[in-house]
This record gives sequence, structure tokens and C-alpha cells, in this order.
Amino acid sequence: MGTDRAGIRDWAIAVCVAAILLVTGLSEQHSATNLDLLGYALLVAGGLALAAGRRAPVPVLAVTGLCAVGYQAAGFDVPAVAFLFAVYAAVRAGHRIITVAASVALLAALPLAALASLHDTGEAFAQARGALELAWLIAAGAAGEALRQAERRADEAERTREETARRRAGEERLHIARELHDSLTHQISVIKVQAEVAVHLARKRGEQVPEALLAILEAGREANRELRATLEALRDDDKTPPHGLDHIPELVERARATGLDATLTIDGQRHDMPAAVGRTAYRIVQESLTNIARHAAAATASVQIDYQPDTLAIRVDDDGKATPDTAPMPGVGLLGMRERVTALGGRLRAEPRGEGGFTVQAELPVGPTS
Repeated sequence: MGTDRAGIRDWAIAVCVAAILLVTGLSEQHSATNLDLLGYALLVAGGLALAAGRRAPVPVLAVTGLCAVGYQAAGFDVPAVAFLFAVYAAVRAGHRIITVAASVALLAALPLAALASLHDTGEAFAQARGALELAWLIAAGAAGEALRQAERRADEAERTREETARRRAGEERLHIARELHDSLTHQISVIKVQAEVAVHLARKRGEQVPEALLAILEAGREANRELRATLEALRDDDKTPPHGLDHIPELVERARATGLDATLTIDGQRHDMPAAVGRTAYRIVQESLTNIARHAAAATASVQIDYQPDTLAIRVDDDGKATPDTAPMPGVGLLGMRERVTALGGRLRAEPRGEGGFTVQAELPVGPTS
């Protein structure tokens, strides 16, 4: 939208300049000879060329200069207004040396062009000075340079703000990492060690290890792995994502080790996709299997990953106790899952199945493959 407005503004300026030049030329009462018609055409062409000044400032500088020389040679004593606008645009774009060279060349060419039409050296030089006053030329160049410097300072200020924001975000990530490490690592380690000791003592005495104790041990190990991965992600700014699609088979294997008959099916041809999609897919499967183990009282679970050209489809089903009449209230895990999917522009369905059990279905956009 901003580019469209700039183009419209450039065309409006070009048309206005062309109209001013043409009206000035018509006011001189020229006859309708071929040479005069060429002069009128050059007046209009010089003005309309300014429409391309933003995209091609140097060519426009050359075109407006040649048009000015042309209509001076045709006998039109009209100021080179279009060339002044072109000088402003070229200097603003940073082409200072080329602009100075073109201006010097035009200052030298205009008297020769005027001399060709007047055959009077004194009057020709006077007309040339009037066509391109040096003061106006310097003013146009100075205005372009001033705006270029202002835009450069604005860009520099914006870049500095972005760098400051990134630095503060990095400092905040490190602060969060330290807080997590100080507040959680010790407690989780204590839980894991105590569970390991209890399991070891029970096995040493020949006693059956309670399932709850084994679940606590596995949960402690998993929490320790997750915390370590989270700390690494915070410290590394997601440059090395800790979990993704490659780790989903490990989730299924761990679920199977707890006694759940879990299966993994992968369809379609895998292709490159954003790391955020892989992390979200991992979290969806992880949260789904965790909920099945904790709440579903299920015997089987199936995980399906379907690689489609522009979508990654994920489905996790179980045969637990959930029914459409007894739909559970969404917990923090499910809400977090939905937020992750929504942030990527995807869709999530999480609800009891008609035949019993629970289903989680997600579609994550990955963009078309090249």
C-alpha cells in the first residue's frame, strides 16, 4: 500500500512538472514547425520521466538533462525544472558523484544548445544561465542530501532499537534460565534420586516395585530431560532446537515402556519445514501421550504423522474412558497445545471420540515445497 501511494505521488509530480514546462513553452508563441513540435515533445517527456525517479534515478537524471538540452536547442527558453527534480532524487538515492558530473555536463551543454538556436553568444549564455540557475541546482542537491542523511539516521535509530530489544530479550532469557535452574533443578533431582533409591531398595529386598513408584521415577527423569532442554533452548535462543519430529519415536517408545500399547504411523514424504513446526508437533504428541497415561485409563494409543505438501497432520487416538457425554474440561496442557497451534496458523481438534476414547488432531501449515 505504501509503495502504491509513492507511485501515485511520483506520477502526480511528473504530470504537474510536464504541464508547467509545456505551458511555459506554449507561452512563448512558437510556430507549429517540426522543430517546435519536437521541442514541445521534449518538454513533456522531460517532465513525465520524473515518474521513474524513485526506481531509476540515474537514467532519469540523464533523460531530463538531454531533454533540457534538446528543447534549448529547439529555441525554447524554459527553465530545466525537471532536471532539478532529478538532481534531488539522484542525490537522495546516494548518487552524488554522478549527479555532480551530470550537472557540470549540463551547465556546459546548455550554452551550446542555446547558441545553436540564437546565433548570438551573449544572449545564448544569458539564456543558459536562466535555464539552469546554479543556486537552484545547489539547493536541489542540498535538499536531496539532507533528506538522505535524515533517512540514514532514522534507519540507524531503528536498527539500534532492534539491537537493544534483542539484547534485552537475550538477557531476559538468561534470567529466566537462571531462575528455572535455581528453583526447579534441585527439587526435581531430589525427587528422581529418592525414587531411584526406593526402587533399588525394593528390588534388593526382592519386593515388587509399585507401579506408582516406577511412574514417579520415569516422570522425574522426563522432567529432568525437559528442564535441561528448556534451559538449553533459552540459552541458545532456539538455534539448536532441543526436540522435534526426530524425537517423536522416542516419545512413543517411552509410552510403550510404561505398559501402553502405543504405535506410530508415518505417511507421506518428509520435506524441509520450519523448526517451530517440528517443536510444536513434538509437544502435541508429548502432551497427548502424557494425558493418556495420567487420565485416560487407556490400553492402546496410536500416533499418526502425515506429511502433506503444505501441511503436517498429526493425530493421536486412545481407547480410554472418555465419551462425548463425559467430555473433560480442558487443562493447562491442552490450552498450551492450542496456543502453539494457533500461533503457527494451524487448526486443532481435541475431543472424545464417538466410539470411546479421546482424539487430538492438528494441522500445521508448512508452506508448499519448492
